[in-house]
Amino acid sequence: MWRFKYRLGGKEKQLAFGSYPEIPLADARQRRDDARKLLVNDVDPGEIRKARKAATIAETENSFEVVVREWHNKFSATWSPSHAETTLRRLQSVVFLIIGPSPIGEIKPLEVLAILRRIESRGSLETAHRIKTICGQVFRSAVATGRAERDCIDDLKGALPPYKKGHLAAITDPKEVAPLLRDIDGYQGSFVVKCALQLAPLVFVRPGELRQAEWTEIDLDAAEWNLPAERMKMKVAHLVPLSTKAVAILRELEPLTDRSRYVFPCHRSFVRPMRNNAINAALRRLGFDKDEMTGHGFRAMARTILDKVLQVRPDFIEHQLAHAVKDPNGRAYNRTAHFAERRRMMQQWADYLDKLKSGAKVMQLAKRSPL
Repeated sequence: MWRFKYRLGGKEKQLAFGSYPEIPLADARQRRDDARKLLVNDVDPGEIRKARKAATIAETENSFEVVVREWHNKFSATWSPSHAETTLRRLQSVVFLIIGPSPIGEIKPLEVLAILRRIESRGSLETAHRIKTICGQVFRSAVATGRAERDCIDDLKGALPPYKKGHLAAITDPKEVAPLLRDIDGYQGSFVVKCALQLAPLVFVRPGELRQAEWTEIDLDAAEWNLPAERMKMKVAHLVPLSTKAVAILRELEPLTDRSRYVFPCHRSFVRPMRNNAINAALRRLGFDKDEMTGHGFRAMARTILDKVLQVRPDFIEHQLAHAVKDPNGRAYNRTAHFAERRRMMQQWADYLDKLKSGAKVMQLAKRSPL
């Protein structure tokens, strides 16, 4: 170990330069000479080293990535698992690589804008806007914890072209639904994904709610699926009546995946749910592009046909879509509201889809009739 002894202010001190051979003799001598130059000016080289080390630690603890992860850990408990995963992944893919190690208080607006422009140039304007929003939340968190003086994202207002979110693609014409259902039945990929595809139009829940379904939530004997509030977008528990067809699909799948927590586990690991793009990827494999049909599109399909073709009461449909529906006094209905009617609706819907798939001519009702 190379050591340099010196006296300052009447006290004997010692400074270590490292061990041989990691620190060769020439380097040790250079460090000794640098320390002597400081001593000539009554500057303690040991204190200089401590200050530099403290500055390095402060920079590391206040880096953009560290602040992001602290912010994510603090708030992700209130988000759905898929949203928490997607939020962090968006930053890891590009942002961390460029400004992750930088002290958050030193990051300039133009540095962030360069990243957003890079994402926009790849044809991902929506993602650029989402990342801009996330970065703003992180900077405000840094301001609140004293690691940044201001939210520099404020300076980027209007810097990106506006993004107008369109409706997610969905097939709503019964004539086009029939071949879609037949193609799903003929899917040649993973059996787990095929079952998810078959169940999606029957339950028309949100894609994240479907792929993260757990066996403990499903009672096949009662033909019910109880979704807990923490997994719902509106943070309200939801009850899905299961048609006989839906129960049959789940019973066929159960022996394969019931040792997993998830009904639709990831093909690589049973401890994780199916990938969030698995349904859309399967639809692409079947030949339906993103402008034609999406996993979320099964909701629009059900809403449109139940209303315009089967003429089901709109409030029953909205309840089953887990939308916020209120009674005449402005109070939100609970998850069991109109459950008997919704159960009949779900069976009627499943029967209708079976008839479509078989090629039978399904007549439109002449007038709205209650369930």
